[in-house]
Amino acid sequence: MVADRVDVVSRRAGHDEAAVWSSDGKGSYTVALAALDEAPARGTRVVLHLMDTAVSYTERYRLERIVKEQSGHVPVPISLIEKPGADAQEIADGAALWVRPRSEIAAEEYTDFYRSVAGQFDEPALTVHFRAEGRHEYTALAFVPGSTPFDLFDPDRHGRMKLYVKRVFITDEAELVPRYLRFVRGLVDSADLPLNVSREMIQESPLLAAIKKGVTSRVISELDKLAQNDAEAYTKVWETFGPVLKEGLYEDFERRSTLLGLARFKTTASGSGWRSLKDYVGSLRGNQAALYYVTGTDLVRLKASPHLEGFRARGIEVLLLPDAVDSFWVTAGVDYEGKPFKSVTQGAADLALIPLIEAKENAGELATEAVMSFIQAVKATLGDAVADVRTSERLTESAVCLVAPDTGMDRQLERLLARAGQLGSAAKPILEINPRHALVVALADLGDSELTLRDDAAHLLLDEARILDGELPADARAFSQRLARVMQRCVSKK
Repeated sequence: MVADRVDVVSRRAGHDEAAVWSSDGKGSYTVALAALDEAPARGTRVVLHLMDTAVSYTERYRLERIVKEQSGHVPVPISLIEKPGADAQEIADGAALWVRPRSEIAAEEYTDFYRSVAGQFDEPALTVHFRAEGRHEYTALAFVPGSTPFDLFDPDRHGRMKLYVKRVFITDEAELVPRYLRFVRGLVDSADLPLNVSREMIQESPLLAAIKKGVTSRVISELDKLAQNDAEAYTKVWETFGPVLKEGLYEDFERRSTLLGLARFKTTASGSGWRSLKDYVGSLRGNQAALYYVTGTDLVRLKASPHLEGFRARGIEVLLLPDAVDSFWVTAGVDYEGKPFKSVTQGAADLALIPLIEAKENAGELATEAVMSFIQAVKATLGDAVADVRTSERLTESAVCLVAPDTGMDRQLERLLARAGQLGSAAKPILEINPRHALVVALADLGDSELTLRDDAAHLLLDEARILDGELPADARAFSQRLARVMQRCVSKK
């Protein structure tokens, strides 16, 4: 690829004849006797007659980089002689850290090797080093970085594990771990693959599939051990790579239960810490039949969501899920210890069977006839803008909120799909109204002479619910006009 002609001069040690093989790479070659004074006393000499466009391969730094990258770990030293008569300078000593027993390798050596293979300057949070023997023989040395790699959220989601065969570098494009472990750095050295393995063979090789399964299982197993033995260290790993690991909950059915055990969450009861699903299930309220969650894009906004009010009032813990992938894995038929995950923004809240922690004076009161009449009027006014208008069990402080129908998508998932152009038409939301809220009661008491105000109030309540849900009013101009009329009325009343 870089030479007009390649000459290979060689002879067997102790023999007095040498041969030269020569080819221009176009399909033919010649073999002839070589002069003994031009042949090495032992071994082989390969001479590249470089093309004019490939003279950069004579530069020392480039040769060193290629040698160290491709063959820096083959079990023989490699030296470089820059010009005839110059001393040979060793540029690769043939040492391969991963072939040594773990007991003989110091932590500092692992760190140095990690930095060279990962191109980072931090320390590894976890080192996984093992040798597989039996049906398949290979050695794996993998590191979980201590900080976020710059390419963690690359859209292609490629892994960064390198494949070696008998210490010779083959490729860094083989998928040796699933994409949700793409932050793992390191290598696999196989003794079974041929040195001339092609890219097609790598993609279709059952041996590579077995290696991927073995390495993946071992990395997840070591993460599980870290979580059990050093919670603080594991928390740092989760804070750095949790959003990526959660992709496995959606993609890897085989290991889903293990990954659920590894997952950590912010919740309405976690404060500044993290909670596992085991912790969550241990604090379930009586009659609680599901694991409740709310999805979004911002943790602060999620904590302030009106959908949580009824759950907080009953002491029900809710998972706060701010990552984009959360909207997908919770809808993939996942359950934990037999309990399904349920969005607090979807369908009826079903909270009637769980008592309030602190009973409020009007908590058990039914909505008055005037309030129910007002809710029906709101439904008639909004028409096709909503699927329904109904009283709410989940609201205790706010006046309104929007929820998805029982059979519809979670509101956040619907927004994500709409932004990606993968949703034909969004389902109409349901407007829930708190029948005990002072504003709702006051609006319900308006007389027939205030029909314009009631109509404006109906639309403003819907826009308020949209804003609380992280959206904008559907018609900004109409919203502004209605708000102005209501404010003008308030001023004129004074």
